[in-house]
Amino acid sequence: METTLPVYGFTADLGGLLSLAITIVLPILVGLVTRQSTSGAVKAVLLLALAAVKTVLEAWLQATNTGVAFEAVPVIYTTAINFGIAVAIHLGLFRPTGVADAAQSVVVTDKPSERPAA
Repeated sequence: METTLPVYGFTADLGGLLSLAITIVLPILVGLVTRQSTSGAVKAVLLLALAAVKTVLEAWLQATNTGVAFEAVPVIYTTAINFGIAVAIHLGLFRPTGVADAAQSVVVTDKPSERPAA
């Protein structure tokens, strides 16, 4: 028996919805720990790393609770899906509404001389 990670399909189960909610919050977490002057490439790598950590933790938890083997291929595939969803949410919702900028001005802020030109 192989590991089955939450799949975002047409059935709404609590595990899948919770996983999707966490994926949606990942871009905000990246915004909270980076500065506005941080390059987009660094932010993208950080987002990918958070998506990977989230997916590995989900797979490990499921493998532990069900006794099935932990498998890398579903984890890699699900990480790519989570990363794609997080990027789409960031570009399609958080950036246009100003949530991304608001998150970046909360915890880690640039000095006035480091702020990018508007």
